[in-house]
Amino acid sequence: MAGHKKNATSRVAFLFGGTIAMLERAVIFTAAVGTLVTGCARLPDLGTTPLKVPNLAALQRHLLSHTANVDQFRQRGPFAVTVDSNHEIRLSATERIDADLFLAAPAEKAPLVIFLHGYASTKQSHTFQAMHVASWGMHGLAIQLPNNGPWNNNGKTLARIVNLIYRSPEVIDSRVDVSKIILVGHSFGGTSVAIALAEGAHAAGGILLDPAGVGRDLPGFLRKIVSPVILLGADENVSAARNREYFYRYIPGKVAEVSIKDAAHEDAQYPSSFAQTTEEMQISFVSALTAAAMSLSATGKFDYAWASFSGAFENGKLFNAKTK
Repeated sequence: MAGHKKNATSRVAFLFGGTIAMLERAVIFTAAVGTLVTGCARLPDLGTTPLKVPNLAALQRHLLSHTANVDQFRQRGPFAVTVDSNHEIRLSATERIDADLFLAAPAEKAPLVIFLHGYASTKQSHTFQAMHVASWGMHGLAIQLPNNGPWNNNGKTLARIVNLIYRSPEVIDSRVDVSKIILVGHSFGGTSVAIALAEGAHAAGGILLDPAGVGRDLPGFLRKIVSPVILLGADENVSAARNREYFYRYIPGKVAEVSIKDAAHEDAQYPSSFAQTTEEMQISFVSALTAAAMSLSATGKFDYAWASFSGAFENGKLFNAKTK
């Protein structure tokens, strides 16, 4: 039966401001959690928002009633996060999906943001992004699929994962709001997210992190997408993703695109140790994707996120903005 299995891994909760709030089991950290707290990839000190709210609904009411500003999402959110590394999802009797799970502390149901890596990458490349959105009240799930493709197959597998969670949210956590599953994909993982949406995954929409297009049948898949999609791109003067233009061109509507000035392709991962990347650009990506996920989960659209980008449009930090 499809479902999930708890491995002998660690579950640890973080209360941002730098304090480890709770350790459920005294076991050796696996690589993912060890990297978060003691390994070579330092958990960045971003500071914590001064906002004090009891749950996501209260946070969203506050955000929607004030001027939108993407820069506020550069800081950690107001909620503690529990990390469950190597959370195993039983997709079928013979298929197991390895994932790292980041659960926001509030007891109420909350959106689930699913992250998919790109070529030659891993779920650990989206650890800080998943933890960041969870600190803002949205559960994060970074999954591991074959990192050399085929990306069409990964997209179809992703759709099956989403639909399993939609039917049985307890495979992740009973607090998942299955009406608000959001897909995030980097590079060729963006192709897989697009295919999952085209295949009818029960997702509210997609956030594409400098996506790269692959497969001659990709335009046909893109034309089938009806969910809202936003493309957060690198600066193509720094690095240009393969066939990135396909996504905006072929998705028929409810799509937006913006580029981050001076950002490289690999800055859309966080952490990233590539020579061309900088933490400043990685934080720019994570703040924009957090604004986008918050917007989609609160309103079903990206209008709030787009409004939050206005200051960055004016100062040139975000450019190449277009919607249809």
